[in-house]
Amino acid sequence: MRILGLQRLTLLDYPGRLACTVFLGGCNMRCPFCHNGDIVLGSGDEISEQEFFAFLASRIGRLEGVCISGGEPTIQSDLPELLTKIKSMGFLVKLDTNGTRPEVIRELIARGLVDYIAMDVKNAPEKYAKTAGLSSFNFSAVAESIKIISLSGLDHEFRTTVTAELHTAEDIRAIAEWLSGAEKYYLQRYRDEGDILARGLTAPTAEEMERLLAAAREFVPTAEAR
Repeated sequence: MRILGLQRLTLLDYPGRLACTVFLGGCNMRCPFCHNGDIVLGSGDEISEQEFFAFLASRIGRLEGVCISGGEPTIQSDLPELLTKIKSMGFLVKLDTNGTRPEVIRELIARGLVDYIAMDVKNAPEKYAKTAGLSSFNFSAVAESIKIISLSGLDHEFRTTVTAELHTAEDIRAIAEWLSGAEKYYLQRYRDEGDILARGLTAPTAEEMERLLAAAREFVPTAEAR
C-alpha cells in the first residue's frame, strides 16, 4: 500500500465526524482540475503503514473516522486489508472514489468495511472522457457504481467539481437527472490551488454557480454548492 499523504485532522472531509484523511497513491484518471497531482502520479512523500497505524493508535478515542482518498483508492489491491485494520481499531471509514471499480465498491460494502462513500461524478456521459483526462472511457462502470452506492443503505454523497471550461448548465442538468432521487449532491467550485495537473482552467463565476445549482435542483432539489 502506497500512502502518499496524511492530514492528521479534518473537520470537513467526513461530514459530522472528527477524522483524519489518508491519501493513497496512483489513479486511473487524469482529471485536469485535480489538485493532488503528485499523489495521482505516485510521486508524493511516502508514509509507511507502520507510521500510519502508529498515528491511528495514538488517536483512539480522539478521532472518530478515517477518510480514504487519493488518487483513486479502489485501484489498490490491498485496500480491503487496509480498511480491515482501520475498522478493527474502532474507526469509521469514509471512502472517496471515482466509481470506476464497482466490483471493489461492492466487495467493501458487503464486508462492512465502509461507513460513508463519496463518489465523484465528473460530467455528463458525452464529456466524461475529456473531463477525466482520458482518450476514451467506459461509462458503464461509473453507472454501476452509482447504482450500487445508491442502493447500499450507507451514508453517501455524489459530487461534481465544476469548471467554467468543462461544465455547462446542460451538463449539470444531465448529471442531476441521472442522480435523481439522491439525497446529497454537491457542486464543488474549482479552485486553482495545490498541485494542479493541468493549468488553464478557471472557476465559474458566482452567477454561473447559481445557474449550475438551479439546473441541478431540477432533479435533485437538495443539491448544494461547496
